[in-house]
Amino acid sequence: MKKLPLIVAFILGWVSGASAAPLTPLTSLRAVHELTNAEASHALPAAFQATVTYYRDVDFNLFVQENGDAVYVYFKPHAGLLPGDRVLVKGVTRDSFRPVVIADEVILLHHGVAPKPRPASFDELIRAQLGCQRVTVRAKVRSADLVWSDNAQNIYLQLLTDGGYVDAAVNSVEPAALKDLLDADVEVTGVVAVKFDGKKQLTGIVIWVQSIADVKVLERASGRPESLPVTPMDQILATSHVSDQTGRVRIQGTITYYQPGSSLALQNGRKSLWIMTMADAPIQVGDLADVTGFPDVRNGFLTLTHSEIRDSNVQSPIAPQPVTWREIEAGANAFDLVSVKGKLMMEVRETSQDEYVLVSEGHLLSAIYHHPNRSGNRSIPPMVEIPLGSEIRITGISMYYSSDPFNGPLDSHMLLRSPADIVVLANPSGISTGTLVRAVSVLLLVVIAVAVWGWNLQIKMHRQTKDQAARNKVEAALERRRSRILEDINGSRALAEIIEKITDMVSLQINGAPCWFKIADGPQLGSFPGEPKSLRIVTENISSRTGLPLGSFFAGLAPGTPLDSNTTKAISQGSRLAALAIESRRLYADLLHRSEFDQLTDIHNRGSLDRLLDAQIEDARQNAGIFGLIYIDLDDFKLVNDQYGHKVGDLYLQEVAQRMKQQLRSHDMLARLGGDEFAVLVPMTHSRAEVEEIAERLKHSFDEPIEVEGYVLHGSASVGVALYPEDATTRDSLLSAADVAMYVAKHTRRQAPNA
Repeated sequence: MKKLPLIVAFILGWVSGASAAPLTPLTSLRAVHELTNAEASHALPAAFQATVTYYRDVDFNLFVQENGDAVYVYFKPHAGLLPGDRVLVKGVTRDSFRPVVIADEVILLHHGVAPKPRPASFDELIRAQLGCQRVTVRAKVRSADLVWSDNAQNIYLQLLTDGGYVDAAVNSVEPAALKDLLDADVEVTGVVAVKFDGKKQLTGIVIWVQSIADVKVLERASGRPESLPVTPMDQILATSHVSDQTGRVRIQGTITYYQPGSSLALQNGRKSLWIMTMADAPIQVGDLADVTGFPDVRNGFLTLTHSEIRDSNVQSPIAPQPVTWREIEAGANAFDLVSVKGKLMMEVRETSQDEYVLVSEGHLLSAIYHHPNRSGNRSIPPMVEIPLGSEIRITGISMYYSSDPFNGPLDSHMLLRSPADIVVLANPSGISTGTLVRAVSVLLLVVIAVAVWGWNLQIKMHRQTKDQAARNKVEAALERRRSRILEDINGSRALAEIIEKITDMVSLQINGAPCWFKIADGPQLGSFPGEPKSLRIVTENISSRTGLPLGSFFAGLAPGTPLDSNTTKAISQGSRLAALAIESRRLYADLLHRSEFDQLTDIHNRGSLDRLLDAQIEDARQNAGIFGLIYIDLDDFKLVNDQYGHKVGDLYLQEVAQRMKQQLRSHDMLARLGGDEFAVLVPMTHSRAEVEEIAERLKHSFDEPIEVEGYVLHGSASVGVALYPEDATTRDSLLSAADVAMYVAKHTRRQAPNA
């Protein structure tokens, strides 16, 4: 279950606000309650008495009330408080959805009786009129589950009231209570908390319930779920029935994005909203518009559905707000028109869209341009191609997959309005994978050009006298050898075999003298003489283009043999060919390694995992086999970067990768998908239990603290398991199934909602 954003927001603002507190404290809860968020953000000191209405020491959440006023208090020490306790709260104010208090001290004055709860309607709840107050709510239980949050379990209910849905988190771990709750009519007593997004906009209501005794069953369900008849999957909609009394609302703003027949974005100052609509009439981005529709919450964000748009045809363009990656990941710019800078890493052309992937502040961000409606079989417009590695600025609508930025960075992307939303700021630097490949190609062309030149020389030599015929034949044979060596360098023949062919060729040119090559930090190849001390050893050391030694070419001449130009030329040509062979293979190996392995952690990357997954699926399909996939997400990795810097974050990722590799078998494959996400392919397995046992080992790799740059870090990870073919049968669906399983595990472990 998702954690509400309040607690983390308080903690992040604690240190910066405390130093600005005035001397005179607020002495009543009402004084705190009547503050505006702007006033509360100044960390005003407070010291007031109130009565506890809820306290849970696992996550240090405390609600207090005085008459009709109530407030949330964050108090970290385990206080052992109970509803009805009279307390003195000392701390400072902070802004949130409503003003709250960060307490340094909560003093128990005496025990007492909790305030009488007031009956609450859905309208009062959804309008945030009863925030933090103790209430009773009548509803029907739609779901009842025992879930994990902050290393503790509790019961989580989804309730249907007369008017809409609310949630309830019950501080209880009694599995037996669940069987009587599902589909029952109940009366729930607890305190009101709000769910809100990164813009501090209300997205839902949750009731925090002190114990299972505060959930009274008014009428049990007429039957048990397991006694229901089995419904065919294609007929489940026949039981659907909705009585929706949600009223249509009207909003105004500037159109910042429009996808005909699907959606648009509307912005008014710093407020923006995602609009779902079937309208496909011509609408101009930048125009003022009236929109009517029905409010809803999708993925935790406010949305308007079933919408109708009236374009005023009056231009009122919105200037895009420059943002950083940290601002994007916090979620405060959802559906805003923003711009961000980064380096272009990849371009992908798809049937319905073009996608540009860039790196901004070390993080990947996708920018998507949806192709216009291709009615009439019109062709897809050409993709705007930009050199990879270019510094670019993209402008578009900031989109998110969820609204909870406080368990780590939000997954997001940007929607481009047109290809003109991509602006090149600087061309790529000269050093890149592409330029390295081109450099090798140029080297090969140079060598081939030399070979062609030699071949032309051979033709001329054939026109010389018969005395030169034998030499011409030798030269032709040498050229054929050079050509075959060049083909081998450009092919897949082993490097050691190529070097030996080069030494044989040079030996043939210098009357059969033994020749050999010693690779730097490597083997010695060629014809090494039995008694080299009796020979005149000619040596030519060769280096790479960067100056690093590649090795040395040796020729053993008979004593007294003069070092003529032909011998020098042959050794020099052999050395150049050997250097070309070594550098080409090392460059190819480096490029291959870069394409298969993550540069930071030196484990497989996403592309490598995709290819191995495809191969594993084909093998399993042919042999009716099974295999597993484990999805891993590091918990709270964002805090490591924020508190200790990206260097410590990178070292942390490297250590984590090595620890997880040590938990795997030799045939298991660990890959980094990006950021703080990893995956493990388990190709040889017999059951789900075996894969889950490996997943548990991966989680235990975080048991010992990690020491990085003098810091001691305590980490953890959330994992999800998918099994082929039980959970999915394609690469994307397997990754999705494992990701969903991980997501459920993470949020069921951290489900307790915060006000």
